[in-house]
Amino acid sequence: MRKIKVPRYALTLLTGICIGIIIKFFFLDILEVQGKSMEPTLSDGQKIFVNKLAYGITEPFGSSRLFSWDSPQENDIVVFLYKNRLVVKRCVAIENTILEYSTESGYTLTANKKEYPLTELQYNLLKETTSVPEGTILAIGDNYSNSIDSRTYGFVPQENILGRITVR
Repeated sequence: MRKIKVPRYALTLLTGICIGIIIKFFFLDILEVQGKSMEPTLSDGQKIFVNKLAYGITEPFGSSRLFSWDSPQENDIVVFLYKNRLVVKRCVAIENTILEYSTESGYTLTANKKEYPLTELQYNLLKETTSVPEGTILAIGDNYSNSIDSRTYGFVPQENILGRITVR
């Protein structure tokens, strides 16, 4: 039986590709921002780095966590899955944060002493919720008027969060 000799450079290349795949699935990912919902913080087309280990280890082809060691904090910019799309938003309130609503000068939501505008529909969807539910966050785009976010589709389950933006 004859042994097949594999060139050293091919083995090195294959090892590098395998390491790169492991890093992309479990540790760090580079994404491109699509849309204007996070302006002026993040611009359409901008490249961002996602720290996938910020909150735990996520399944490579799923949205649930295998291991968890931290939770998103207020002001973190997070990446999560919503309707099978990656979404980038700012965590403005974590679980058990008190939410207050007003209709005095338009519809507004106040969380952590910061006021966010609401449409009448958003107000009607959220007004019964007095605090952020356990295991979820309130995620809102920095460009309030041009962002579809938790004000429209509800609170984001922490298990759907894939990572935190670390470098912009």
